[in-house]
Amino acid sequence: MAAQALALLREVARLEAPLEELRALHSVLQAVPLNELREQAAELRLGPLFSLLNENHREKTTLCVSILERLLQAMEPVHMARNLRVDLQRGLIHPDDSVKILTLSQIGRIVENSDAVPEILNNAELLKQIVYCIGGENLSVAKALIVEISSVSPESLNYCTTSGLVTQLLRELTGEDVLVRATCIEMVTSLAYTHHGRQYLAQEGVIDQISNIIVGADSDPFSSFYLPGFVKFFGNLAVMDSPQQICERYPIFVEKVFEMTESQDPTMTGVAVDTVGILGSNVEGKQVLQKTGTRFERLLMRIGHQSKNAPVELKIRCLDAISSLLYLPPEQQTDDLLRMTESWFSALSRDPLELFRGISSQPFPELHCAALKVFTAIANQPWAQKLMFNSPGFVEYVVDRSVEHDKASKDAKYELVKALANSKTIAEIFGNPNYLRLRTYLSEGPYYVKPVSTTAVEGAE
Repeated sequence: MAAQALALLREVARLEAPLEELRALHSVLQAVPLNELREQAAELRLGPLFSLLNENHREKTTLCVSILERLLQAMEPVHMARNLRVDLQRGLIHPDDSVKILTLSQIGRIVENSDAVPEILNNAELLKQIVYCIGGENLSVAKALIVEISSVSPESLNYCTTSGLVTQLLRELTGEDVLVRATCIEMVTSLAYTHHGRQYLAQEGVIDQISNIIVGADSDPFSSFYLPGFVKFFGNLAVMDSPQQICERYPIFVEKVFEMTESQDPTMTGVAVDTVGILGSNVEGKQVLQKTGTRFERLLMRIGHQSKNAPVELKIRCLDAISSLLYLPPEQQTDDLLRMTESWFSALSRDPLELFRGISSQPFPELHCAALKVFTAIANQPWAQKLMFNSPGFVEYVVDRSVEHDKASKDAKYELVKALANSKTIAEIFGNPNYLRLRTYLSEGPYYVKPVSTTAVEGAE
């Protein structure tokens, strides 16, 4: 099949007006698996296809874009960066948007590839051309690519700021169009994943501006469009920098997260729950939350309630946040922090252990795994081990392989067993016989099936 595609590609290169051949190549390519095309990547001569894009013939352009999309996927980004540079540059200034989008998505692949990106970054002229070509476009894919390029290094960010593109993006972030604002905040959040990106945003006063927009959100009837993204931005910022500094400097962020957990809008609640999980994923963030006192206890009660009563998707997000909040690495298990996680666990519900066991028995694999993750998060903490040991039937439930039927659930159960079996306090709290059952489960692996014993009857044939 790949050979047929190559033969048609050669025909296209040979002929003056290869419309029929393009149609045939287009349909053949749909049936060729990508791995077969990858094996033939060195044989792919794409120059003629790129040339046909310049003929101003709608059907030819549409076919070529679709064919190139498939063939370029089979090429390594490094190969593209070295051999198709000129074609990609021409694609950026093509009058047809579909050609620009194809080109931008391929440059995106180059930028995301650590081996290929130096081919662009080490060529200042090419990088400038890419940046300036993109500058003329208002396509959201172009903006996303600018953020990707800006994120690579301080130098690449400098090119993008000099061209005015990042400034334009930031102007739209604080502009009047709430839908554009919602798209821009996602891109600005991506930029904030890098140290130089965060520095730039702080220097330009962008973080303060985002905080001010959150402050004014109460009086904006359209704030639900962009508020979730703005709150997510601060959640990620807090974890990458310092939860304490961000929460002290921008108290409106914490205030808004607490407020959103009470919202009747599941989108708002979901984002607030995710953000609490992100914030509480490290010890400094946990301590920031602990300082809010009874307010945080009420929030925990609300998350516990939602994990039982909300729609399935929100239940899973609540369980993931609970796992993140309660997990403590062994080296950080001081008496104070252990007391804190124990009190948080107790605040979730009257009988949290039973609550999560109940959730794990529901017929949704994702819910089952999310509930097992909660047990895994606390499995190395002595107070939780005592609770598990004293809960009737819990140890049996942990080592019972008949409960899980799909791969994801078997993997999640295995992670729980591993967390328990590898804990230094487990033998003492669970007792040696139970400890040995856990070790046996661990050594048999996640997918072990007990052989059915057949008893031979003497004299039977």
